Amino acid sequence: MPTLDWIGKKAVVNHHREVPYRLIHCDKDKSHGDPDAGNLLVQGDNLEALKALLPYYAGKVKCIYIDPPYNTGNESWVYNDNVNSPEIRAWLGSVVGKEAEDLSRHDKWLCMMYPRLRLLKEFLSDDGVFLVSCDHNEFHNLKIICDAIFGKPNHVADFVWNTEGNTDNQLQIKVNHEYVICYCANKKFRKYAFGSVVDPNTPEGSNLLAGYADNNITKNGPKNPPSIVTLPIGFPASIDNLNLEKERVDDQFLNIAYTEKEISRDLQKRYSISNVPVRLDDLEIIDGKLTREVRLFSGWANSKKLGEFISNSFEPVKEGEDEIQFYINRNGCIRYRKTRVAARNILSVLRGLGTTERSKNELRKMGVEFDYPKPVDLIAYLLKIGAEPEDSIVLDSFSGSGTTAHSLLANNSELGGNRNFILVELDAEIAVGKTSSRLKAAIGGYQFADKSGKICNVLGLGGGFRFCTLGEPLFDSDGNVSPAVTFADLAAHVFFCETGSPIPKRADGASPLIGTFQNRAIYLLLSSESVGVAYEKFGNVLTGAMLENLPLPDPGFDGARIVYAEGCTVPDSRLASLGVTFKQIPYQIEGI
Repeated sequence: MPTLDWIGKKAVVNHHREVPYRLIHCDKDKSHGDPDAGNLLVQGDNLEALKALLPYYAGKVKCIYIDPPYNTGNESWVYNDNVNSPEIRAWLGSVVGKEAEDLSRHDKWLCMMYPRLRLLKEFLSDDGVFLVSCDHNEFHNLKIICDAIFGKPNHVADFVWNTEGNTDNQLQIKVNHEYVICYCANKKFRKYAFGSVVDPNTPEGSNLLAGYADNNITKNGPKNPPSIVTLPIGFPASIDNLNLEKERVDDQFLNIAYTEKEISRDLQKRYSISNVPVRLDDLEIIDGKLTREVRLFSGWANSKKLGEFISNSFEPVKEGEDEIQFYINRNGCIRYRKTRVAARNILSVLRGLGTTERSKNELRKMGVEFDYPKPVDLIAYLLKIGAEPEDSIVLDSFSGSGTTAHSLLANNSELGGNRNFILVELDAEIAVGKTSSRLKAAIGGYQFADKSGKICNVLGLGGGFRFCTLGEPLFDSDGNVSPAVTFADLAAHVFFCETGSPIPKRADGASPLIGTFQNRAIYLLLSSESVGVAYEKFGNVLTGAMLENLPLPDPGFDGARIVYAEGCTVPDSRLASLGVTFKQIPYQIEGI
């Protein structure tokens, strides 16, 4: 597989591990609507925010959509990651320039993207979907690093979005498309990853919209050599009454067809065969059912399913959630109808899904000014593909104006369900003045004046969100637990580092047992009165008495027990005999 090298690569491939875990603080005054709706808007550097969110959401996110800087040279984005590398330190705080002005602009972009993508991958559930927008400037670079991070076998598609916007520029060939690169988290779960979505440009009257597929199973060619299918009495038909005489054929015709492995047009002409399948018996249908056994000769598709249908007394055959039935039509052909629980027709070219110009005007009606926002129709469609389940969590770590959250709320309103969003926005002014303002309008509704001055009302979509900021790191510069860290904070971090999974529920400190995972019970002994110092009287030391009183997950539990504490007075031999492992805080708390 091709690999990509760039200035600073060696310094950033593991930078996501060096980023400190931080606390997350919720601001009640800046939050809006239902605080328990399960939605978050986090203001802060997305690399640090992702690391802070990881202990709570690792492996839980159904769909990630991001719209990072396209690196056109016109966005004025700044590289500010604190990476310990001489060449990278020289970039800090400087605006990334245009192609001819900044020969390292692609290196900077890759150094910015790589650690963020590494962290984003950790959030995806097994059936998760990753979507990232880009244009030609970084498409090929992005594809290579995504192949390396998400796995080339997990690549699904490169959607081409027809932007359909203003292409009145000076280029000889007007560019009117962008890309949305798509990966699944795990190809083993790919069939569960994508929603039952029909492209909005599918013509009216299409079987896809009707929820079924109906096709002839006659299939002639070397890949489908001819054979005789016998239809029993009672086989269903789509017509009430029908009489068709058998074809006059001899054994030589059958032998040649078997030898050539097809019923060619030349063979049909030579033996005056008018129709395929060839009827070897008279066919009679009365009251929509076959009255006598009929043999038909042809090449076939779905012959195994047909056999199941016949042996199952003409009951529909299950194929996943779909059902297949077979019938004879007025021409004496066998057809199948696959009835879908939900149709799917996802095309790689995205058309008719809004423009940035119209989206900008819609935002203006909400009192928000923002350049080049993605259309709600586009993102809502992508989220229907990647986040169909009603309890999906969607993550966008380059939130900008908040289109992803707005689109998810629109999907909840249209489809039902309680899908949740997590947004991260670096710029405080954008997070408060634009993203938050837009979400408040989308949730509660808003008014605007049309061109004639008439006041129009737009109903709210409902919901709410918590506005959050990043706090201090969990550990200070000496590696000790910060005094500001609560039991719940450290419990979430310890459980995640021990298991690689989020804590099952928020720990309240009432019990040292913070959760179980794969026959392991995880315990935390922590004292807010004496962080960093082992004092038995404060209960942050694993003593013999404490060991005896460790609560079991259930009376019959016989798995391993891992205890995190400031100190331990129990001999190793006794711990081993009881299946207990002691890990000292903070030295044995590992990162990802």
